[in-house]
Amino acid sequence: MLKPLAFASAIALAGAPAIAGPYANVEMNGSYQDGYQGSTTEAHIGYKGGDGPYAFYAQVGPAFVTPRVGDAETELSGKIGGSVQASSQLNVYAEVGFMTDDVDPAFGTKLGATWDF
Repeated sequence: MLKPLAFASAIALAGAPAIAGPYANVEMNGSYQDGYQGSTTEAHIGYKGGDGPYAFYAQVGPAFVTPRVGDAETELSGKIGGSVQASSQLNVYAEVGFMTDDVDPAFGTKLGATWDF
């Protein structure tokens, strides 16, 4: 149990992009299920860093939620993630994100790998 937690912590706390420091990120996600349901646009400020094959980032800011029907809302959202360059061709990454809500906050995860040819 502690080894997976230690590995996840290492991914989140270690990092290695070419340029470290603050950044801005604007991302829009649309939702489609039986037609267009709405969109969420996040306007985040963040920080990225790293060392060697490890990279990390953390970002936070407003999320503008625009449903197809109903009133638009502004929530708070954020993400923290990291990656490990496992080989010259394989990069493994993970991300945890959140968004506030009047009822319950929402959390999401992302885990993936990129293979360069």
